[in-house]
Amino acid sequence: MTKPPLTIYLAAPRGFCAGVDRAIKIVEMALSKWGAPVYVRHEIVHNKYVVDDLKAKGAIFVEELSDCPDDRPVIFSAHGVPKSVPQAAQAREMIFVDATCPLVSKVHIEAQRHAENGLQMIMIGHAGHPETIGTMGQLPEGEVLLVETVEDVAKVEVRDPSKLAFVTQTTLSVDDTTDIVAALQARFPAIVGPHKEDICYATTNRQEAVKAMAPKAEAMLVVGAPNSSNSRRLVEVGSRAGCAYSQLVQRASDIDWRALGDIKTLGITAGASAPEVLIEEVIQAFEDRFDVTRELVETAVENVEFKVPRVLREPA
Repeated sequence: MTKPPLTIYLAAPRGFCAGVDRAIKIVEMALSKWGAPVYVRHEIVHNKYVVDDLKAKGAIFVEELSDCPDDRPVIFSAHGVPKSVPQAAQAREMIFVDATCPLVSKVHIEAQRHAENGLQMIMIGHAGHPETIGTMGQLPEGEVLLVETVEDVAKVEVRDPSKLAFVTQTTLSVDDTTDIVAALQARFPAIVGPHKEDICYATTNRQEAVKAMAPKAEAMLVVGAPNSSNSRRLVEVGSRAGCAYSQLVQRASDIDWRALGDIKTLGITAGASAPEVLIEEVIQAFEDRFDVTRELVETAVENVEFKVPRVLREPA
């Protein structure tokens, strides 16, 4: 039986960003340097496949520092942690390695600098997301106020409208954030913004690739985890950019074949913490059912690389 034809548009860039790449490398190098087990506070990145792979190598994932013994190294996830966490690790004389993405650390430094200048902070982000918790935890309680929507901007109560600054979670939708920033500037004309956009280059690049791909595709699949903010934003961007069916899948086994029906064109991308092996697994599932032609939709070339912390580059 001949297979029906299917054109797969493959977004580029997609998948791992430099911050995720570095965080995974940090866990692997820590295991190599200190042996197993190495403890990791919170999922190192939001992807079950990656986390399970590191567990198999000897990493133990916990939610709090109190779950870690004093005598084993602990790694802080790529999303960043409140300032109190490394302080507690230091007080316990633990070996710890901070895998916070350097672009998230940049936002932390920004928040600190604004606070030193006497400004109260407004953070654009998602409540409960580890990155938001980490950034808000850089300053004392009440110094960082969270807004998630344009509606929140109208309700937020500030100490002094003339002494405000804002920062942004790095994995948000570029378009949504633009509207929230505009609302902040309209209500608080004196508000100080970041020197350079807080939304990271990888988030922006992946969203731009989806915008270029979505109008051509009858359906789009984003390979990523349900707790991955940047993956969920890609699904939303796909829908808004004109793709009638835009869905998140963790693995090939999540594909809803009935919903896809007899499509002729499909877009595939992946969130910043999804490994290429999972993207290939999804493509293979389509190649089993369709006569697939692959077409790359490339909107940017990424060559960013972040160094791992010095403690891991030094011999044990």
